[in-house]
Amino acid sequence: MLHTMLDAWSSFALSPFAPARASSGGAFTADRYHGHARSLRYKLFVPGGHGGGPLPLVVMLHGGGQDADDFALGTGMNELAQEAGCLVAYPEQAADANWSRCWNWFDDGHHQRGRGEPALIAGVVRKVMAEHAVDRTRVYVAGLSAGGAMAVILGRTYPDLFAAVGCHSGLAYGSATDHYGAMLAMRDGAAAPAPVRGNAPSGVPTIVFHGDQDSTVHPNNSAGVIQQTIDAYTAQMPRGRLALSLSQERGEMAGRGFTRHVHKGPAGNILAEHWTLDGVGHAWCGGNRRGSYTEAGGPDASREMLRFFLRHRCAGLRGELDPVEPAVTVQPV
Repeated sequence: MLHTMLDAWSSFALSPFAPARASSGGAFTADRYHGHARSLRYKLFVPGGHGGGPLPLVVMLHGGGQDADDFALGTGMNELAQEAGCLVAYPEQAADANWSRCWNWFDDGHHQRGRGEPALIAGVVRKVMAEHAVDRTRVYVAGLSAGGAMAVILGRTYPDLFAAVGCHSGLAYGSATDHYGAMLAMRDGAAAPAPVRGNAPSGVPTIVFHGDQDSTVHPNNSAGVIQQTIDAYTAQMPRGRLALSLSQERGEMAGRGFTRHVHKGPAGNILAEHWTLDGVGHAWCGGNRRGSYTEAGGPDASREMLRFFLRHRCAGLRGELDPVEPAVTVQPV
C-alpha cells in the first residue's frame, strides 16, 4: 500500500467502493482547505443529536489507493463517532501529489512543522475548528499504512495539537527520507527509530496495531513507533521519575488472537498500547470488507483507538498554528 512496487495491487482508478453513509442524523460532507502551496480535499462527519457543546475531533488518514469514502466505509469510524459524539475529518491525498495517493511520509520535506503535508493537514484541523464547535483538548489523528506513518509525523510535529495518535500498519518518524530507504524500511523494518534531538517533543500517547503476517510493511516497524513514543516521553521527565511499567496480555476477539503490550508512566497513565494481530496481513483489523484493506475478524481497531483517544487530553493550542506552509517540491512515488 505504501509503495506499489511492494504491493500486489496496481490501479490508478478512484476507489470502486460505495460512498460511506452517515449514521442516522449525522452528515458526511465534502470540503477543501486552501493552503499557501496547494489545497487539500477532505470530508467531514458531523454526528447528529449531539448539540450544545464542543465535540472531540478525530482526523483519519487513508492509505495508498484509498479515499475518504473508502476509508470511512472500511473503518466504520463514522458509526462509532455517532455513538460517541465525535467529529471525524478525512483529508484526501491528491493524485498529482503522489500518483498512488500515498501520503509522502518518506520525503524529508514532509517531516517538519509548518511545512509540506503536516502543515496542510494541520490547516484542515484549524479550518474545522473555526467552523465547528471542537474541544481543542481532544483532537486525535489516526491512519493506515502511509496514513499511519503520516499520523506519527503529525504527533511528532504538532504535539500541542494532537492529544493522541493511532497508527495501523505504519512506520516510525524518520524511518526513511527517500524512496530507496522507504522500500528497505517497509521490507525489513527500519534499522532504528530516529533519535530524539534537541528540544524533544513530549511523547504523545500512541496506540499501534499491526498484523504479524504483514508482507507490505514489516511488523518490526510498529516497535519503532512505540519506542519513539517512550523515548520522547522519558526525555521530558526529570531524573528519578522515569520508572515506566509494561504489561502484556494474550487474548482473542472475534475469533482472532492478539497480543497487547501496555506501557504506563509513573502515575499510571497509559503512554502507549501495542497490539500485534495473529494472522493479519496489511489490513485494518475489525473493519468492513466493503472497504479496501480490511480484515473483518479480530479486535476492532477503530473502537479500540476511539476508546484510547477519549481517555487522553492535551493542553490544547498554545498559540496559533503556523499560518501557511511554504511550497514543497513533491516527488511522486
